[in-house]
Amino acid sequence: MKIQLHKITIREVTDDYKDDAEEGVVAYAGKLDIRPKYQREFIYKEKERNAVIDTINKGFPLNVMYWMIKEDGGYEVLDGQQRTISIGQYVNGDFSLNDRFFHNLTDEEQNKIWDYELMIYFCEGTDKERLDWFRIINIAGEKLTDQEIRNAVYTGSWLSDAKLKFSKSNCAAYHLASDEGSLITGSPIRQEYLETALSWINNGEIADYMAKHQHDQNANELWNYFRSVIEWVRKTFTNYRKEMMRVNWGELYNQFKDEKLNTNKLESEIAKLMQDEDVTKKSGIYPYVMTREEKYLSIREFTDKMKREVYERQEGFCAKCREHFGFEDMEADHINPWHEGGKTTVENCQMLCKQDNRIKSGK
Repeated sequence: MKIQLHKITIREVTDDYKDDAEEGVVAYAGKLDIRPKYQREFIYKEKERNAVIDTINKGFPLNVMYWMIKEDGGYEVLDGQQRTISIGQYVNGDFSLNDRFFHNLTDEEQNKIWDYELMIYFCEGTDKERLDWFRIINIAGEKLTDQEIRNAVYTGSWLSDAKLKFSKSNCAAYHLASDEGSLITGSPIRQEYLETALSWINNGEIADYMAKHQHDQNANELWNYFRSVIEWVRKTFTNYRKEMMRVNWGELYNQFKDEKLNTNKLESEIAKLMQDEDVTKKSGIYPYVMTREEKYLSIREFTDKMKREVYERQEGFCAKCREHFGFEDMEADHINPWHEGGKTTVENCQMLCKQDNRIKSGK
């Protein structure tokens, strides 16, 4: 990562300052993205905002800021976003300090602010270096999410189109996934819908997919895939439950989209499992009925009281090898497995030594 220090006046930085809630904040003659479109709108509180201007008026130094050099030769604020916006809004006349707007100041007072030099590091490097740098510098204030950090690195025509579909309030992805009950947690403007779709389409390798498609003209492939997943879920699981919003639908779609499924049979089994008190993770029922892997269900474990009661009943002897062990060297086991109807009760519990329990569990 190449980092170089520059001193730039407020007059230069705030040149052609524009602040738009949807389109972001730009300045520096249109070359600087202060708050890009991919980020949420963060603004300092009045006390913090006023402190920035007061620091400048007194000629005290502000903390250094970091700008990333983009591929198109422009810049993007890595650190110092809220300070820069506070300065831009003040000289733009958006708020006053001590009952005086910027335009109420004398020429001398205005020039003192215009000529104030900001200490700014210009940073440039590879995609990986920039991702690492974002994570390092993202340590104070309103932190960026992982997806916001990725968006900062893989800018371009593909991302612009993807954000229209997945990252705006009331975007198409939100309406599609929320109709008849939400299938996704989170918020589009926090980039969680976009992150979810990317994770689904590339099995969790989000950055790889974004790097590959960064310069595509549009995000139609991702959008069409997302639509296919949602449509498959609605057709396969006919009764909506709130637990469905926490399921990794992309993983199930990728594996089972071409199989012929009995939707009525699936719904009957899901309804039964929803009532099973031993199933502690209800959202895991959906991947379980497709894969038969009990790990998704988080089957209720025996309590310490249950284990102690059974240990004393067995007088410390393993129910399998009949050797004697201390309580801490034994583990609780279902006599009749859960998938065969066995419940997590004292009557269905036996204490096995760790080796025998692992042999029985196939671990």
